[in-house]
Amino acid sequence: MLRTITPLLLASLASPALAASPPPVGAAQGMVVTAERHATQVGVDVLKAGGNAVDAAVAVGYALAVTYPAAGNLGGGGFMTLRMADGRQTFIDFRETAPAAATPGMYLDAEGNVVPGRSTRGHLAVGVPGTVAGLEWARTRWGTQPRARLLAPAIRLAKDGFELTRGDVALLREATTDFAADAPSAAIFLNRGQPWQAGQRLVQRDLARTLSEVAARGPEGFYGGSVGRAIAAASQRGGGLITEADLAGYRARELAPIECRYRGLHIVSAPPPSSGGLVLCQMLGVLEGYDLAGWGWRAAQGVHVQIEAMRHAYRDRNAHLGDPAFVRNPSERFLGAEAITAIRAALGERAGAVVDEAPPAREGTQTTHYSIIDRWGNAVAVTYTLNDWFGARVTAAGTGVLLNNEMDDFTAKPGVANLYGLVQGEANAIAPGKRPLSSMTPTVVLKDGQPLMVLGTPGGSRIITAVLHTLLNVVDYGMTIQEAVDAPRFHQQWRPACTTLEPFALSPDTQQLLSARGHSWCAPAMANHMAAILVGGPTLGAKPQDGLRYWGANDPRRGTGLAAGY
Repeated sequence: MLRTITPLLLASLASPALAASPPPVGAAQGMVVTAERHATQVGVDVLKAGGNAVDAAVAVGYALAVTYPAAGNLGGGGFMTLRMADGRQTFIDFRETAPAAATPGMYLDAEGNVVPGRSTRGHLAVGVPGTVAGLEWARTRWGTQPRARLLAPAIRLAKDGFELTRGDVALLREATTDFAADAPSAAIFLNRGQPWQAGQRLVQRDLARTLSEVAARGPEGFYGGSVGRAIAAASQRGGGLITEADLAGYRARELAPIECRYRGLHIVSAPPPSSGGLVLCQMLGVLEGYDLAGWGWRAAQGVHVQIEAMRHAYRDRNAHLGDPAFVRNPSERFLGAEAITAIRAALGERAGAVVDEAPPAREGTQTTHYSIIDRWGNAVAVTYTLNDWFGARVTAAGTGVLLNNEMDDFTAKPGVANLYGLVQGEANAIAPGKRPLSSMTPTVVLKDGQPLMVLGTPGGSRIITAVLHTLLNVVDYGMTIQEAVDAPRFHQQWRPACTTLEPFALSPDTQQLLSARGHSWCAPAMANHMAAILVGGPTLGAKPQDGLRYWGANDPRRGTGLAAGY
């Protein structure tokens, strides 16, 4: 039974997608939600065989590197938020780092202007990859299964290949021109110079050999030996900065998560160098002071305060946050009670002003997220990325490894927008060994000390607000986890001043009411791909049904992915 009926009725009028939401996927023993069907099944198989959620997360990470090359990766990096059944929790940072030869002005011309494309395409855009180090860090400290066993499914998928679907082919065609310009990429991601077709089989023998090296030798099989030498050599040939010393010196690190509370629930999320946890918690802190449920889903007043909470949080994000090894991140500005009260007092009845404009964000889903929980209640949320689709769109010859373009997430020049339209400050300036600021927000929500939700999404700067919407939809508006994921979203990031709307996010009447308050609207952006799990029943507070206690929701926006359990 749905807890709150009026907001759901309002939602069904505003959004045909929400009204047509199927039930979430239920399971008794474990649940895996990823953006790719083979990877989901790999995770479920690990859980069935007795592995825990961390084991499954490691296996899924390697499988996605094979079957989801647009964002799954060995040549990128990311974050993992863990909450173990015994109450231990942590955050693993395997974000890419700037090479030792990187400089603050490396993407500027002689006049000090940003050179378009220099930080987004080719080897100069590549940061030192962190994925292999991060997955092995997680496995050795928190997993239970041998490394070779967890890599075996990915090796098999790379060596034997997998049949491409229309969705797979559509993604590959996003980068056909760039693949053709890079011989190592063309040898894999084009079929004798032509785009792959649905029904054909993609085999990646070089990647299978690289994965086999990792299975046998751990991180040394990637950061050293023939693979490490090949990555460094490709960088040097392509005008990049990565050396064998950069690779050998890379380390993942374990950090304390960001924690806050919302309506009695405990949020565990990503700390800097992710902005996700601090921005999410500031928005939740502000919104807890309002009766969102009483106003109803997508009521004009509720939308107004949500947009303004977003605007304030992103302003603080862009000005103050960066890699904690290099800058102080003022957490009190995001989490402090006085700061939250001051933001509420400043909201007012009209849209906040922006002094100057930035170009609208070219938003994308170029990251990927997966959520996993096992029979014991261990919960893992992982978001990792190449940044743009297929990263820098270059492959290290002989390795099968597509490389990231994560250097674009640094501030190339204060006041100039990056790939996602974010205008950032000196705290995120380029420096050797530094990790760029991120919006990735892998999150675990607890109730009474036990996991309640596991969630996250790709989507560049829109990641944090998509996580916010999903939480609010479950907690304040009584939706099932699938309805919460399906519901159309809006996004505000301080600059530009306009708020991005998905189709059906607001009725024309609501838009008119908000326009009268000074709000303006951006054209729809590319979609996120939320992967979420709710524990208990399909809605908050509902009891398990037929013994099913884990409920998974795969975002329908991109037509890929799978929620499955056992």
